[in-house]
Amino acid sequence: MSGGSGLQRAQRFMGLATGLYRASHLTVGILSVARHTPGEPAAWGILAAAVAVSLTLYGTARAGGWFGRRWVWCDVLVTGCALPWLALGTLGGPAVSQGGWLMLLGGSAGSAAAVGLGVRGAVVSAALLLATSLAVHLLAAGSRSAELVGHLNAVVSSAAMAWVFWWYLRRQGTLLDAAQRQAVTAEAERARQAERTAHHAALHDTVLATLTTIAAGRVDANAAPVRERCAREAAYLRRLVQQEDEGPHRPGGPEPGATAAGAALEAAVRSAECLGLKVTAQYHALPAVPREVADALGAAVAEALNNVRGHAGTGEAFLTAAGSGDEGLAVTVVDRGAGFDPAGAGRSAGTGLRRSVHARMAGIGGRAEVDSAPGEGTRVELRWPA
Repeated sequence: MSGGSGLQRAQRFMGLATGLYRASHLTVGILSVARHTPGEPAAWGILAAAVAVSLTLYGTARAGGWFGRRWVWCDVLVTGCALPWLALGTLGGPAVSQGGWLMLLGGSAGSAAAVGLGVRGAVVSAALLLATSLAVHLLAAGSRSAELVGHLNAVVSSAAMAWVFWWYLRRQGTLLDAAQRQAVTAEAERARQAERTAHHAALHDTVLATLTTIAAGRVDANAAPVRERCAREAAYLRRLVQQEDEGPHRPGGPEPGATAAGAALEAAVRSAECLGLKVTAQYHALPAVPREVADALGAAVAEALNNVRGHAGTGEAFLTAAGSGDEGLAVTVVDRGAGFDPAGAGRSAGTGLRRSVHARMAGIGGRAEVDSAPGEGTRVELRWPA
């Protein structure tokens, strides 16, 4: 697994580290049983129980992203406490000596408890493991005090080191997540500032220039070209206001990717308007998308609008762009023109749809659907992801 927050990556690392520690102890157990008690069913049964509890503990941790407290306690009570007593009554000898394979599992059980139960749970579990080791030592024949001290030290050291490692990794993961949030916020602010700057420049070059020219009396305000230009710029202002109104509805305002999508679509709309096509555009809750997705959507919309201008026999098109489920984006271009039969489209229209619309959307993992019929207009729907 990869990705995720810094805290999630720290959790996965600690799960892997403690899992490898447990695997090393189980490997010793398998070799010991195979070597010393290969014909003893009780030994294989106890080993199977330890393996089953371990697989459950670490399997659920991997599936859920972190240790489940009840499974950690199950591991401590069964693997670290119950199985040594069971082995003492049925096996004795190497399995329950202080260096035996079954007593080694107490160290890895303490490590899992140290990271999965918190400080208080780790202390309680360590006390249970130490008490079990001490009691089994006193009842097992042939155990030496030096071995006991070494074993008790190993149990405490394993739990302490695991807790320290987890504390450090958790702290670093939390700091990394905070830094990433700050970076995202700063990038969003830079994107908003760039968008404002671009809008100011566009307003200066279009609306302000037109109003200044009319106010100076250098053109006839009632002339058809002037009225058409004013209509295009009024439509641009309405779209600009609409995008500004949409921003605060999303936590933190528009994301950089949402700015990219809106800018690409707006560029396609304004390009079509400059060629004489009237476009009524509506934007709603545009999600953040990668830059290449925004560029491909803008190019596909530009081609769809070109088809309206060149083939539909109408001077007006309607565009709607809105966020869809799971941070997706849906864009629809509709005209009320002549329409056509998609199965028998002409060479020019067919090539444009295949290469500039369908192919572009397929290239970014999206899809395009064209719905048209002679005399019924045309509807082009673009969706990302598919």
